[in-house]
Amino acid sequence: MWIELPNLWIALFNALGIPIVHLAIAWWSHRRAVSGFDPGSLFFRPQPWETAGVIYRKVFLVPKWKGALPDAASWVSGFAKAKLKSREPEYLRRFIIETCRGEQSHWVQMVAVSAFIIWTPFPYALIILFYAALSNLPCILNLRFTRARLVSVLGAQGMKKRTAH
Repeated sequence: MWIELPNLWIALFNALGIPIVHLAIAWWSHRRAVSGFDPGSLFFRPQPWETAGVIYRKVFLVPKWKGALPDAASWVSGFAKAKLKSREPEYLRRFIIETCRGEQSHWVQMVAVSAFIIWTPFPYALIILFYAALSNLPCILNLRFTRARLVSVLGAQGMKKRTAH
């Protein structure tokens, strides 16, 4: 703990601040232009080890639990990602961009919530870190899984269009 505060203040800052941080970052992320999320960038593009999402399906078992995750995009009037509504290439491209937006939002939320340890005494700071990871990593895994699959589908559609000519 780097900042000394009375226990009541710590409890209030954490109980009120953490949900506010989550919502504020989600809102901020939703307000950013889609041009700020490049699915081809090193940070967002599917990596070879992700093998079109296979690692997320076989190692992390994402399809088994992803339905339990909330789609909070609707809380900030965002792009719903709970269900695929179309297979049209333009919709898939937008969906891919929105997975980038969601992933970045969750990485920023995880870091921001982790910062609450500066006034939270040990061992309670470990609870903050555990919460920050537990509330964001499953979402990040699901978003990367979804993006890897959508990029694969979009690529396959592109191949079908090229061979149909």
